Amino acid sequence: MPRPTARPALAAAAAALLAALPVAPAQAAGAHRAAPGCATPPAPARPVAATPWPQQRYAPQRLAALASGAGVTVGVIDSGVDRRHPQLAGRVTAGADFLDPGGDGSGDCAGHGTGVASIIAAEPRAGVAFQGLAPGARILPVRVSEQQVVEGRESGRTVSAADFARAIRWAVDHGADVVNLSVVLYTDNPAVRAAVGYAVARDVVVVAAAGNLHDSGDPRPYPAAYDGVLGVGAIGADGRRADFSQTGPYVDLVAPGGEVLMAAPGQGHRRAEGTSYAAPFVAATAALVRQYRPELTAGQVTRQILATVDPAPGGGYGAGVLNPYRAVTETWAGPQGPARQAVALPAGEVDPALVARQARRAAARDRAVVVAAVAGAAVASAVLLAVVLPRGGRRRWRPAA
Repeated sequence: MPRPTARPALAAAAAALLAALPVAPAQAAGAHRAAPGCATPPAPARPVAATPWPQQRYAPQRLAALASGAGVTVGVIDSGVDRRHPQLAGRVTAGADFLDPGGDGSGDCAGHGTGVASIIAAEPRAGVAFQGLAPGARILPVRVSEQQVVEGRESGRTVSAADFARAIRWAVDHGADVVNLSVVLYTDNPAVRAAVGYAVARDVVVVAAAGNLHDSGDPRPYPAAYDGVLGVGAIGADGRRADFSQTGPYVDLVAPGGEVLMAAPGQGHRRAEGTSYAAPFVAATAALVRQYRPELTAGQVTRQILATVDPAPGGGYGAGVLNPYRAVTETWAGPQGPARQAVALPAGEVDPALVARQARRAAARDRAVVVAAVAGAAVASAVLLAVVLPRGGRRRWRPAA
């Protein structure tokens, strides 16, 4: 695959995709504060009541009774996540800012990270048809960019590749069970490769966008091309691969990425397209599976998702089209998984973080089962009383002595 020489990574206005590029290093400090004001704030957006097409396809209400992503933390390494949005309130934890020292990841000058996070975890609200696929998941925001596409041209800062690698490690070390990377580098960077291996070896599901440069010869995208990473391409509302979505062995599956509705910073919603927005559908599905099947390792979650895709016409779809409901409900049929193997810990080594994550997910699932059982018993009791008491009154039943 031809690789571009050093230059700003391309991102078409219709397929905005973040790129981590070498700039002056920035460090995340311990004290949390919001990022400074944006030089070019995102355009205002309005709430949208019409049901977006990905929700028509995936019907998240079917999944709600099974899993919501509760107890699972998804690291969103992106442009920051604006926790002020009503559908993200209470779902975004304090994160880190590798672009402006001391930030907590809550500033978003591009709107990209807020949109990605909302596809994963936006809360259902009355009068708003849009919601996240895993609304019970927690979002861990890690800010690495404020790049935007304005009138077809890129503007804004990004971190160096070395700091991008540090951001991945930071998310892993601070409890991420799943990491979403809607970020593309078109050069294989050793530090980034090692950071991805660090995440995979510590039982973290890593999901990455496959890139939007199909018309430019499909240059090899990283981190999507690294071993153990789920590389995600995009489809449109017609179910076919989006024209911009790259093809190659790094595409493991595809998900909605054309004209996708998402939350905008502050409030309201906007539409955008790109493999950036396909990746969080897969990250959300990983969160659902990690809650519902806490005993599965990251590699098994990856194989579960790939084994339950829907078939797709033509080429460029990887294993097929993401199906979250099948990923949660169906039993993985065999050991066949992606050809790209995950990185393993040294023989005999047990990672305490892995054990802690599995225990946390198991506890979250147990709580969900208890809540469902209590709710079901309450409903059954109410129905019983509503039926039995009136009949007993009519038949002059009295309490026994």
